[in-house]
Amino acid sequence: MKTRIMYIERKAESLTGEARIGKITFSKSGKSLYYNGMHFQRFSGFKANYYESKTEEEYWISGCRKDGADRLYGERLPIEIDKDIQEEYWISIRNLPQCKHISVING
Repeated sequence: MKTRIMYIERKAESLTGEARIGKITFSKSGKSLYYNGMHFQRFSGFKANYYESKTEEEYWISGCRKDGADRLYGERLPIEIDKDIQEEYWISIRNLPQCKHISVING
């Protein structure tokens, strides 16, 4: 199955929620996403584009931006970066190898 480093923001209680950057796995059809034991289905909601199938909580999931402005509303709230992709994120996506030790954006 195909994988990709993506931005994941939980929207369950407000327009801004806890956010992280991690490696998403796509289903064969590309309609479902998997991350950290969670299963996401495509969704067209208010400021959300996926929902988690067990909890039905809404999420915004998208590709990572090269400038790091991933939050839908651009707030300067923290974004956690998963340890297993931290170096790849800073080098391949942000082109900032000097930052590869940083695990939280806006932290």
